[in-house]
Amino acid sequence: MEIIKLRHPYMKSQIPSANVVLALGFFDGVHRGHQEVINQAKQLAVKNNHALAVMTFNQHPSIVFKKVAAEDMLYLSTVEKKEAIMADLGVDTLYEVEFTSSFASLDPQTFVDLYIVGLNAKVVVAGFDYTYGKKEIASMKHLPQYAENRFDIVVIEKQTTNDAKISSTRIRKAIDSGNVEEANDLLGYTYEATGRVIHGDARGRLLGFPTANIDVTKDIRLPTVGVYVVEILVGNERYQGMASIGHNITFEKSRPLTVEVYILDFNQNIYGEKVTVFWLHYLRSEWKFDSVEALITQLKKDEEDTRQFFQTVKN
Repeated sequence: MEIIKLRHPYMKSQIPSANVVLALGFFDGVHRGHQEVINQAKQLAVKNNHALAVMTFNQHPSIVFKKVAAEDMLYLSTVEKKEAIMADLGVDTLYEVEFTSSFASLDPQTFVDLYIVGLNAKVVVAGFDYTYGKKEIASMKHLPQYAENRFDIVVIEKQTTNDAKISSTRIRKAIDSGNVEEANDLLGYTYEATGRVIHGDARGRLLGFPTANIDVTKDIRLPTVGVYVVEILVGNERYQGMASIGHNITFEKSRPLTVEVYILDFNQNIYGEKVTVFWLHYLRSEWKFDSVEALITQLKKDEEDTRQFFQTVKN
C-alpha cells in the first residue's frame, strides 16, 4: 500500500495517474461500519479494474473547528494502526490529508474538484452521513450536483447491531464505561493501546505481582479506570495478563493515572520495550483497600478470574 500525505494546496505530481475507486471518511478506529465502506469500494475497484484509494485526515476536524483542543483529542486508533488495517483491507493508495484551516475553508465544489476529481476518482464510496463541509450544503445528498456526472456515487447505508448504528461515538461510550467486549464486537477486532515499558515504584514486585508499567501513547482513549483481562504483545509474542488502569489509591491520594500489566507466567526484563495491550474483559473497578493483605488477597482473586477467563475462551 502506498501512503501519500497531502497538504493543501497539493502538487498534481503527488497524485498517481491511475483511475481509482475512492472511499471517503475519517475512519477513526476503522470499525465494522467503516470496513463495509472500504470492502464495497474494493469490490467495485476489482470489478472496474481500478485501484482502490482511501482518503482520510491526519487529525480530527474538531481540532480545527475549535470544538476540542488537540491535546485533549483521544482517538480509537493511532495513524499507524489505521494504516495497518487499511493495508489488510486491500487498499492500494491511502491519502492522509492534513486537516488545516485552509483545507477546512474549501467550498464543496472546490473540494470535489480537487479531492475527488483531482485524485482521479471514477467511483466515490462513502457512508450515508459523510459530509465535506456544512451538512446543509455538503452531504451525500448534494454530491451529485457537484459531481456533474464526472464520477459515480455509491452511498453505504447505516450499519447496525442490536438496532443501533455502528459508530465511533458508540464505541467510545463502550470504552468509557469499561465495556471493552462491546467495543471489540463493534470494531471487529480487539481494542488496543500501545506504549513503552517504563520504571515504576516497584510496589507490585513487593506484593508478589510484578507489573510492567506502560507509558501509553497520549492521544489514545483508554478504557475507564479498573482491572481488566488483557493480552500483551512483547516483541512478536502475545502473553496473557491482567491490567490495572488507576491511581493506586490504596497507597496515597492524587497519584497520576497509570497503566500496569501483570503478565502471567512471565519473568523477563522488558524495560524500554514498545508493547501493545489488548483489552479483552472488564473484571472490576479500582478499590481502596484497608490493608496490604486485603489488596494481595484481591489480586490473587483477580489472577484466578483472569486464568478462568482464558480457560473459558479456550473451551
